[in-house]
Amino acid sequence: MDFIQDIFNDALGAIVTYGLRIILLVIAFLIVAPIGKKVISSSLAKASRRENVSEGRIKTLEKLILNVYSYVLLFIFIVMIFGIIGLPLGPLLAGAGVLGLAIGFGAQGLVSDVVTGFFILLERQIEIGEYVTTAGYNGIVEEVGLRTTKIRSFDGTLNFIPNREMIGVSNHSRGTMRALVDIGISYDDNIDQAMGVLQQVCDEFKENDERFVEGPDVLGVQSFGSSDVVLRVLGQTANMQQFAVERDMRKRIKEMFDKTGIEIPYPHQVNISKNADR
Repeated sequence: MDFIQDIFNDALGAIVTYGLRIILLVIAFLIVAPIGKKVISSSLAKASRRENVSEGRIKTLEKLILNVYSYVLLFIFIVMIFGIIGLPLGPLLAGAGVLGLAIGFGAQGLVSDVVTGFFILLERQIEIGEYVTTAGYNGIVEEVGLRTTKIRSFDGTLNFIPNREMIGVSNHSRGTMRALVDIGISYDDNIDQAMGVLQQVCDEFKENDERFVEGPDVLGVQSFGSSDVVLRVLGQTANMQQFAVERDMRKRIKEMFDKTGIEIPYPHQVNISKNADR
């Protein structure tokens, strides 16, 4: 009985010792993790002010570095847990290497995602907050990772896109954007008068709207429709302002056309009735 009691006491003592060490380790990591994240965020913020880096680039790098930091911290935590318990790390790492090699042969898509994600980040193809079109999706970039990229569509849908599927990226948020408005007038209206009214609207926006970088100006007759003559207005706007500008211009053009009596055609239906001879 004394022998059994000694074994029980030794086991209980080991459990208490290991438990206290693990609890202290968990507390340490709970303290270190947020501190490290704050240091990373503050360092990137200082670097952005010093190097004049764009906000989107800083957000992209911040999320990526925080993810890598979390994975590394988790790996260190697991290794230290095994060290406390007393399990040998050599066979564990060797087994992990063999397992990783086996997984690598069956996870070529994952490797392709990581490699493609690395070059996307290196070449700065997209950044957080930019409006892009890729892999059949268009929307605002919310996160760029080594494996997947998150793009939120304008209807609110969040799309998770594997990086290997991002073949051909159209970035709509670099440089100035084009604001284009096509407006139809009736064939009975005077084209020169309509173009003069459009130019008045363009001049108003030139003088009063800071969203325009260049123009707007009336280009002229764009096409002939089945019931209208299409006139085109074109200007260059600040980034991501083109949609709002186009809406405001259409509203103002409609107001001016109503004021000057210029008709914007709409479908008409003509009914012809014949009275049969009796």
